[in-house]
Amino acid sequence: MATPRVDPGPARWVLPDPLSANAGEDLVGVGGDLDLGTVLAGYRAGMFPMYVRSGDLGWWSPDPRGYLPLTALRVSKSLRQSARHFEVTIDRDFVGVMRGCADPTRADGWITEDFISAYSQLHRLGWAHSVEVWRGDRLVGGLYGVEIGGLFAGESMFHRERDASKVALVSLVSVLAGDGGARLLDVQWRTRHLASLGVTEVPRQRYLAMLPAALDLPPAL
Repeated sequence: MATPRVDPGPARWVLPDPLSANAGEDLVGVGGDLDLGTVLAGYRAGMFPMYVRSGDLGWWSPDPRGYLPLTALRVSKSLRQSARHFEVTIDRDFVGVMRGCADPTRADGWITEDFISAYSQLHRLGWAHSVEVWRGDRLVGGLYGVEIGGLFAGESMFHRERDASKVALVSLVSVLAGDGGARLLDVQWRTRHLASLGVTEVPRQRYLAMLPAALDLPPAL
């Protein structure tokens, strides 16, 4: 059974329209704040928040957009073997996963304390979820994101042991694909690492066209 959601209320800001952005332009607007209603409205409209170098809050809708078709996940034999040595949980330590992803030694870190505060509140209200990977009682990897209907907007992942973040992704896909629904697993950008796992990319306009059908589905988590 999916976690009950508590509605935080409407957006406090008028958000930009991603379709008005120039082709190939990922940043579609600047301003606003991390008010929970605004953040959820952003995801529903195909955007996500992330600070820009000026320190202002940016609203991003990458063109092209990276996503993982749930039937396209590539799981190697070695990854299957690695998975046997970890324990995987869901929503046991959301803040721990966020702090793992926010490790200040990581290049291009963007997860600040206000992001941790806002997304932790979304977690408490049932909108944000984490997948944890454990070695004994030690958190060694994981991922987190926002789920609205059949959209899971993956935000970040981390690992402290080899393959731990990949194991988290495999576990998430297993849950999202469990009922055969056409869910949308958004990963923002297609990196070389994510491409090796089956992530592809589509033009922003195509992603935005896919979004309404996913939002109409019931959540999986």
